[in-house]
Amino acid sequence: MVEDNLRIVGEANLQNPRMVLGLSGWMDGGDVSTGTIRVLIGKLGARRIAEIDPRGFYIYNFPGAMEVTALFRPHCRIRKGVIRELAFPENVFFAAEEQDLILFTGKEPNLRWAEYGDCVFGLCRRFGVRSITFTGSVAGLVPHTRDPQFFCSVSDAQMKPRFESYGVKFSDYEGPASIVTYLTARAKDEGIEMVSLVATVPAYVQGTNPKCVAVVTRRIAGILGVHLDLDDLQATADEFERRLTEVVQEQPELAENITKLEQDYDNEVFSEMGDLKHWLHQRGIRLD
Repeated sequence: MVEDNLRIVGEANLQNPRMVLGLSGWMDGGDVSTGTIRVLIGKLGARRIAEIDPRGFYIYNFPGAMEVTALFRPHCRIRKGVIRELAFPENVFFAAEEQDLILFTGKEPNLRWAEYGDCVFGLCRRFGVRSITFTGSVAGLVPHTRDPQFFCSVSDAQMKPRFESYGVKFSDYEGPASIVTYLTARAKDEGIEMVSLVATVPAYVQGTNPKCVAVVTRRIAGILGVHLDLDDLQATADEFERRLTEVVQEQPELAENITKLEQDYDNEVFSEMGDLKHWLHQRGIRLD
């Protein structure tokens, strides 16, 4: 039951709230999904209002090599023989009352997707949420010198015109699904509009990607109509790109491959701007 898994820990004065969610796991390349939500929580001063009890949703003793199984285990901290911390996965809802937003960050469940969905949609009913935006990230053939591309899927085809103006591509995908796909497919039956916006991040960059976090945060804020001061985030992103470029320049083969990625990226962008290219060519300006 929802009551057994969803704990309300605070109230919030919300009128017609929208939810934004990011999850670690399947679609959190470069920590962009969870990183974007962390930025929004911090920038908006959001307060914790609810959480999902992790018991029963995760596999902790996943079989396999230690470097693989370690990803599934709870985290502990032991100092001088004393256990100081034993941390299980957290799934927490925060409220930003001034912006009328609920921000949800957690870890994709391994088990009981339906019950996990019951918790998400149960909270939506309690606070009157009628729209959900998921921000995700996957590794792709995008160079670090370019902004990530966004792929979009929606719970209802009637939503598509609304997002066409944001420069997204509508997904054509077949393969393993995520909890977000499940939630998006279920959302319409729950009377909720849900959109999944997934950014592609450079596959050759490991760890947190501050540049992509900055780009995605700015895009999500723009779609939501939320005004944020992201100068500090942009400064971190610029420094990250500068240092990464320096490392790349020290490896000629990698630099050559990235140049090819840049060319492919730019050609794809220009091919999608066919009318503009034709207009420029008529005036003697060629882009190829």
